[in-house]
This record gives sequence, structure tokens and C-alpha cells, in this order.
Amino acid sequence: MRGILKHFIIDTVCLYLISLAVNGMVFAKGIETIVLTGLVLALTTLIIKPIINILLLPINLITFGLFKWAGYAITLYLVTLIVPGFKILEFVFKGYETYWLSIPSISFHGALAIIAFSFVITLTSSIIYWIFK
Repeated sequence: MRGILKHFIIDTVCLYLISLAVNGMVFAKGIETIVLTGLVLALTTLIIKPIINILLLPINLITFGLFKWAGYAITLYLVTLIVPGFKILEFVFKGYETYWLSIPSISFHGALAIIAFSFVITLTSSIIYWIFK
């Protein structure tokens, strides 16, 4: 139970932070939809993602684990089907520029948007899990 609560909190915070930084995720009812999406994402990550990873195991072994993002992309797509009011329309990052670093603007639509969001959510949640470990 404690693990489910930890996944729920971290996934909900990740969704909220990413929706602030990157445009394209739509939460119809605001915070209510974010919380529901975080709950469904945590449950699908704990229940369905291991099954998907087992099915993708041969490809993961060939690519030395670089294809692991596909499991999270499928999980995120399932969440968009389950949660009413949560949609991924596009992935629009407006860019970031400082004196030392310049990241250009990026825009994806359709399946590439889900893949891009899965990369960003995986990276963000991994960092948060690492911090609170």
C-alpha cells in the first residue's frame, strides 16, 4: 500500500510539473483530472507495465534496455484511453536559452507526442525517485 501511495504522489507531481513546462497535455477538469490521471498512471505502471516489459523483453535484450521507453509509452496511451478528460494532443516545448545553453523549440503530434511525453515523464520520475530513495 505504501508503494502504491509513493507511486501515486510521484506520478501526480511529475504530471503537474511537466504540464507546466511543456504544452500539449489537456486536463479537462483541472486538478481533479490531474489527480485521477496520477492514480490511473500509478496503477497501470504497477500492474500493466511489467506485463508489457515482459512482452518487449527480446527487443530490450537486443537493444540493451534502450527500448524500455516503449513500455511507458504504451502505458501512457492506455491512461489516455481510460481517464476521461485527459488527452495528449501535441508535444510543444517552446525552447530554453541561457548564456551557456540553448535548447531549440520542439513540436510533435500524434504518436510521437505520446513517445516524447513518455521520455519526459520517465526522466522526471526517475530523478524524483532517485532524490527520495
